[in-house]
This record gives sequence, C-alpha cells and structure tokens, in this order.
Amino acid sequence: MINFRSLTDEEINRLESQLCSASDWKDVRVAERFTPDYVHHARFSGKVCLGVFEHEFTLPGGICKHSGLSYVTLHNVTVGDNCCIENVKNYIANYEIGAYTFIENVDIILVDRKSRFGNGVEVSVLNETGGREVMIHDRLSAHQAYIMALYRHRPQLTERMKALVEAYADEHASDRGTIGSHVTIVNSGYIKNVRIGDHCEIEGAGRLKNGSINSNADDPVHIGYGVVCDDFIISSGSHIEDGTMMTRCFVGQACHMGHNYSASDSLFFSNCQEENGEACAIFAGPFTVTHHKSTLLIAGMFSFMNAGSGSNQSNHMYKLGPIHQGALERGAKTTSDSYILWPARIGAFSLVMGRHVNHPDTSDLPFSYLIEDKNTTYLVPGVNLRSVGTIRDAQKWPKRDLRKDPFRLDQINYNLLSPYTIQKMMKGRSILKELERVSGETSETYSYQSAKIKNSALNKGIKFYETAIHKFLGNSVIKRLEEIHFKNDKEVRQRLLPDTSIGQGEWVDISGLIAPKTEIERLMSDIETGVLHTVDQIHDRFAEMHANYYTYEWTWAYGKMLEFYGLDAETITAKDIINIVHQWQQSVVWLDKMVYEDAKKEFSLSSMTGFGADGSKEEQVLDFEQVRGVFESNPFVTAVLKHIEVKTELGNELVARLSNIYN
Repeated sequence: MINFRSLTDEEINRLESQLCSASDWKDVRVAERFTPDYVHHARFSGKVCLGVFEHEFTLPGGICKHSGLSYVTLHNVTVGDNCCIENVKNYIANYEIGAYTFIENVDIILVDRKSRFGNGVEVSVLNETGGREVMIHDRLSAHQAYIMALYRHRPQLTERMKALVEAYADEHASDRGTIGSHVTIVNSGYIKNVRIGDHCEIEGAGRLKNGSINSNADDPVHIGYGVVCDDFIISSGSHIEDGTMMTRCFVGQACHMGHNYSASDSLFFSNCQEENGEACAIFAGPFTVTHHKSTLLIAGMFSFMNAGSGSNQSNHMYKLGPIHQGALERGAKTTSDSYILWPARIGAFSLVMGRHVNHPDTSDLPFSYLIEDKNTTYLVPGVNLRSVGTIRDAQKWPKRDLRKDPFRLDQINYNLLSPYTIQKMMKGRSILKELERVSGETSETYSYQSAKIKNSALNKGIKFYETAIHKFLGNSVIKRLEEIHFKNDKEVRQRLLPDTSIGQGEWVDISGLIAPKTEIERLMSDIETGVLHTVDQIHDRFAEMHANYYTYEWTWAYGKMLEFYGLDAETITAKDIINIVHQWQQSVVWLDKMVYEDAKKEFSLSSMTGFGADGSKEEQVLDFEQVRGVFESNPFVTAVLKHIEVKTELGNELVARLSNIYN
C-alpha cells in the first residue's frame, strides 16, 4: 500500500514549468519518493494520486522509455509505481492503475457512474427471443450456465441463481475501475467501464465497453487490433484478435477468437477456438471449434465439437420466429456444407453429413453417422467407434487444454467411454434390437424417429455397442482389482463392492462435466433451499463432483456389470471376473484392429492423389512418404499396436492373479 503525501511548493512550480496543470494542486497527492522529473504536459482534476517513476521500459525493437506521464489528462485516477502513460488523446477518468503499467496512444479510458463491469449482463443464449437468459459473471462455469439455461422448468432454481449472480455483481460494482499491474494498453480507441486484470495486453482495440478482462500473471489475456466488445467478460488466458466483434458474450479460459469472428448473445467456455465465422445465441461448451468464414452456428448447444466449412443451422421455420434450438452432444462433428433445421438433437460423438430437415433426435444412438441421401436422413449407429478420427480427438483434447490459471472455472472430463455414453449405448442397443424384432430381421431398412437405418448398419450397430460396453465394464473391473492379490472369492466380492451409493441411476453431461444426475439434483435443491448461497460455493460443488468421478463411476459400473452379465453380487466368483476380462480383451483388440484398418485407408493409393507433382507412381509414393511418413512407423499406428499389446498383457496379469483362487 502506497502512502501518499501532498506536493511541495517546489514540486508544484517544477510541474507547472513542465506545462502541467491542476484544477486544484491540493487534490494531487504523490508517493514519498516522488520526483517530478518525468511528468510533462499533464492535466489533473479530481482526486489524483501518483506513484514513483523510477523504472525504464524496454519496448519491442529495443527502444527504451522511462516511466512517467506525458500528454495526458487524469481525472480521479490513482497511478501505481513505475507506470508510463503517454499520448492519451482525451482523458483517463475514475481508475486505479497498478504498478509497471504501460499506456500509450489511446483515445479515452473512463468509468462513467457506477458500473458492474459486465457482471450481471443477460445473454439470450439458445433462444434469441429470450426465455433462457444466462447472467454472466467473473466466476461463470459451463456447468452453472447449463443449469441456468436449461432447467427453466424449475423457476425457483432460476430465480435463486439469478439472485446469487445479482449479489455477486452488486458486490463487485464500483464507480472506479481498475487496470492491474504490468498491463499494456497501446494504440487503442474507446475503453469505457472495463475492469482490466494484471499482465493484460491490449494492442489496437477499437472499442471495449462494459466488461471485465480477467487476466492474471499465471495466464495473461491478449486483446488485438480492431477488436470491438460490448457487454462482455473475458476469462484468463484468452486471446481475442484481429477484428473480432462481440456483443453480450462470455469468453471462458484459454479461448482463441480471431480473423473477424462475429458473435452475439453467446457463451464460449474453456479452450474454444472461433475464427472467421459467425455465432448467434450459441452455448459453446469446452473445445467448440470453428475456423471457416462460411460457418454459422446459431441457437445450438455444442461441446468438443468441430464445425466444417459451410456448416449452418436454422432456428426458425418462418412461423413464430427464431424460437427453435438444438444440441449436438459432446464430440459431435459437422462436415462441410452440413445443415440442420432445428429443433434437433444429435447423439454424442456423431458425424453429421448433408442436409437434415426432419428434426432428428439421435441422442440414444451415440457414435453414429447421419448421412443425407435424396432428402432422407440415414443413420449408421455406432460406426464412429471404429473411426481413427474419434480416437485421435479423444487423445488430443487433454493435450490442447491451454489453461495455465491454477483456478479453473470448468471441470472437464475427457473420457470417451463413461457412464454417460455407455448408458446411451445400452439404450441404443435395446432400441436397435426392438426395431429388428418389430420390423423383422429381413427388413431392408428400419425407421427410427425421422431417420432410416439400413439392415446391415443396424446389425453392425448392435455389435459396436456391445463391444464398447464390454470394453468399458472390463476397464472398470480391471482398474478396481489392480495390484491386489486375493486369497478367495469372498475377498474379490468384498473389493468389488462400491465405496459409495452415489453414482447409481442416470448420468448427465453438464457441458463437459460428467456426473450422476442425483448429484446434480442435490446441487439444484441446495441452491433452491439456500444451502448454497454464493457462486463460489456452487463452483466448489462442481469441483467436488469432478474430483470424485472415478469413485462414482465404479458404483455405476458395478451395478451395470451385474445386470449386463447376469451376475449376483452374493455369488460372483473370480471365474466370472476372468470371463469378463476375456470378453474385454476381445473387445479391445477388435476395436483397435478396426481403428488400425481405418487408419490404413489414409495411406492408400487413392489418398496419394495430388502427391508427386509431374512424376511417376514411384515418385508419388516417395513424395507421400516424405510428407506423411510410412504407415508402419506412423506415431498413431504404432500407438494402436502398442495399445493392443499393453491391454492384452494387463488382462493376462489379472487373469493370472485370479486363477490362483480356483486352481
């Protein structure tokens, strides 16, 4: 805390000789070691406090500038130690500026009356006409927003959450803004009612109005040239670049937006990358990615999603306006020129190709292809389980988590197979078997919702789902029994018993967080009854669910294991577990071999088209190998083969440990 003193008469004379002026010099206070050497052409009004100017900034290109004030008007401003503020065209008003901050060539920076700095702004997400508004704030997570937007059938919950955010916004409201320490603001235009965190860099921004930039030393924020943001919050580690325009938006941690991206009434959570295209009223959960100019995302909910060029949706049918919404569950992708007419719901890890206008709901058939042929939607269930792209995605997401802030807003579960997706596969398997039973095994096509399923696709879908269920349950059992030597079946049964009853029943994906529905219900009840009464307490509860995921997962997997394999908790034996492990081994190897064959297609002769310019087939192959490598030594391919080997050995090791019991 700096102790400020009044200026001496000598200092005032010196400042005036350096063309400085004040409406009242008594209102200008300075740090103990202040000297006026580096204060020129400055005007002061209101209460102004100045730190010392002893530091020298080294700028890109090697030029050095001493800290100080030059050609600037300050009104009700506190300037921390060793700041450099130069060439402010209009003025800076009502701000606390931290130490070592560099401000140069800006138009105006001001706070006008009491501001909440973007906290409490209502974002009309999913429905442009309103009804699903999310009130944004500094601590907003994807999971809080999910509940606020989607659980409107619980009006008391909605009102309580609004009240909590209002309380947070009011608590952080002020008639003075803050610009943190080690901040850089250069060549920028209009900045009004914006709170700026430590180590933030703002270079060439056009307009920033009513918002918070929650930068910090661990994970700074960068705002680039031509950026225009109104009514916004930007979280730590995010980069908003190159003419991006946002109105009423929340940007989560480590997001990247650029190349003239345009967004309104939208929420973007951790690690989203948005470039070139346009978003309107979208709920972009973690890792929502769109790179193409022709891509419009509108009124949809997404996560772990990649939008192909020309992807588009419609949220109205020219009747009552833009009131329809849709969802692509986690991991869904759209190909180039895909189109979906909302309302629709696409199952997790599915691929959408072509135009779909009949409102498909494939949420119980995950890992599917939706393909359009002559205006008809064809569904290929489960086929994406064998796709090399799906496996690669699952591996790359954790590596692409760029968050460096130790305080993480979103609790992200990256698991491809989880109670959430496996429960859907179990339901999908039942649906496919029932379709086969009702329509007959010899039917060429089956109708499901507004889609068609071919006979061969249906049978393969059942096989894919069963294989994935074996794989997940086997994974869970092996993990539960690892590194323990058992003397008898009783010890095995004892170890298999869950540690908690939490985890039974349905599971949900709350935009990146996978959790038992019972825990989400408990959270919502605690909000309604006032047990949870701050936004940070809600955050802590989500973090607790995430931390306990594997404990809860085993509770669910244990129950499903008994049900799926027809076992009894009282009589289960080591031999039963060995049978499960053998089925698991077969499933893992079969799926990996399918992925291996899918990867092989990437190295076929047809994939070499365009390689070996002006040369022979031999040159084409050589050129391809120089660019793409050889199939056998491809890192992903070798990883798949290694995975088969490791998993086989893992299963054999458990079988060997259990075999001692009944041999």
